[in-house]
Amino acid sequence: MRIFSNSPGSLLAGFLLASVPLFAAQAPSNNVLAQANAALQAGEADHALELLQPLTQTGPNQPEADNLECRVRLNLEQWDRAIAACEKSVRMDPQNAGYHLWLGRALGEKASRASFMSAYSLGKRVREEFEASVRLNPRNPEALADLGEFYYSAPAVVGGGSDKAEGIAAKLDSLDAARAHELRGRMAEEHKDYAGAEREFRQAVASGAHPAFQWATLVSFYRRRQRWAEMESAIHSCIAAAERDKHAGVAVYDAASSLIKTNRDPALAAKMIESYLSGSTKTEEAPAFVAHVRLGRLKDQLGDSEGAKRERALALALAHDYKPAQDMKH
Repeated sequence: MRIFSNSPGSLLAGFLLASVPLFAAQAPSNNVLAQANAALQAGEADHALELLQPLTQTGPNQPEADNLECRVRLNLEQWDRAIAACEKSVRMDPQNAGYHLWLGRALGEKASRASFMSAYSLGKRVREEFEASVRLNPRNPEALADLGEFYYSAPAVVGGGSDKAEGIAAKLDSLDAARAHELRGRMAEEHKDYAGAEREFRQAVASGAHPAFQWATLVSFYRRRQRWAEMESAIHSCIAAAERDKHAGVAVYDAASSLIKTNRDPALAAKMIESYLSGSTKTEEAPAFVAHVRLGRLKDQLGDSEGAKRERALALALAHDYKPAQDMKH
């Protein structure tokens, strides 16, 4: 996410010379930001927070550092600390669409675990942040998809509505057809139109630039409908699509989650997570330390207690404060 834009080329030479020490001082912090983001993507939560700590205190890169901290805290399931960090980034740069998007996501995670009254107030804030993000960057498919999901799943009292979600899907049609089909599929499933939902999810596979992700969505749909044969077939299609797409390793991880949730074929689920962890495209969407915890549980289930201990140790080495890793069997 861009924080600064380049100044016009007509700046006076004297001003440019006077600014050299400032830009020279900024260069190291920009480099540290890049390192912190790389650590976040690699699932190295402790290292990312260590790099970010001085940048979140002061300086021109503080808003971006706060945003990165928010995302690390989200992965650690530290909802309040994530919200506080994201709120700081929004206060310091209220015109940054990405900062509003991440604040909305952090609020949404807390709302999904809150009591009814707390969820009501948090839900309104989620909508406001997602709408602000889309208003500031109306062509961002991720923000549109998140707002559309909020609209179809939230009650009208906090601003939800199927008509609003359909309006978002219409905007996605020309920006990201796969996301548009996925949104319509979820809307259809919400209204118990399961045939229509399946049709939309399959159209998402056909139109997606990285179809492994859409196969993972279809896997989840079949899991919810308890259509086990179709779920297993979709899993193998997801794996095959990911083998042809170096950017789609996390889709295999997502598909493995359906096997874990249904306690089906733990050996295959473990193999899929191992494939993700050994790949070169790990991402904050599936933090490595979370993957190690899931793999450890699978190994324990498969009778490999020593392997489970190793996975726990690997998770804690990346994120010593991650409670699910702390709670695993020694």
